[in-house]
Amino acid sequence: MASPFPTADSVLRLLEPDGSSPNLLWDRVFTGTYDKPFIVDSGRIRSLHFDLDCVQSSMDLDDPYELSLAYTRNMMAFLLFNSAPERILLLGLGGGSLAKFCYRQLPSSAITVIEVNPDVLALRDAFRIPADDARFRVVREDACTYLGNLPYRKDVLLADACDREGIASGLNALEFYQNAWNGLSEHGVFVTNLCANQEDCASHLTKIRRVFGEGYMQLSVRPDGNLIVLAFKERLENIEWDRLTSTADNLRREYRIPFPHYVRRMALDWKSRHRWTEPAVLSGRVSQSLIVR
Repeated sequence: MASPFPTADSVLRLLEPDGSSPNLLWDRVFTGTYDKPFIVDSGRIRSLHFDLDCVQSSMDLDDPYELSLAYTRNMMAFLLFNSAPERILLLGLGGGSLAKFCYRQLPSSAITVIEVNPDVLALRDAFRIPADDARFRVVREDACTYLGNLPYRKDVLLADACDREGIASGLNALEFYQNAWNGLSEHGVFVTNLCANQEDCASHLTKIRRVFGEGYMQLSVRPDGNLIVLAFKERLENIEWDRLTSTADNLRREYRIPFPHYVRRMALDWKSRHRWTEPAVLSGRVSQSLIVR
């Protein structure tokens, strides 16, 4: 039988006590009935799994604060709109990739991470997630419950709460998106990772449009299949794409993330979903307007 792991020297790490039956555990992992998150080490890459079909999070053991997976780099596109957020809320810890990157790269930001699964929290040290301090904390609580009772509004809200079935079920509710909108500061940015099939993505997008309106951005992540959506507390009207491109160039040099590529893709998506009228002379004035379908 062929190995499902990336390399021949891969190591499977489970949250089980000494004396557990390796054969029984392997059978549960291979058949998909093992109900805890687990780690696969393949060379210098450590991955978090809920099953063998997909990777939930990935870490380079030689560079644990870098963003190894493409979708996490795409989620950092919020920096195009707020490069120095005061308060960041992350829904879902996983292997801590986004939490660690924000903690190191955004030293002026206070970061709160919400995670409900105690088994995910038990892997915190394995993924070298920092200890709580004055500006970083991990809270064990249901993400939807916490979001509905926020003590402070957030400048950036990152939703990456996935389980073995995909996006956590509570997030596919109009109330969740309404609470996200309510929990943002005046110029706040909401970013969500839609790790779902086409039908479920459409369901989420319908709710996002109802709460945030049509002024949202999309980044499709290939080959992962994730869809990253950025929505804004402040309604977008005139987007200065030239300014965003200039900002993206600066951010690329600072963080080594391809922000200019993200701006180009967001612009293409935006223009495909919105129709611009051609400049026309109206009452002696040149006018160009954006018509939202």
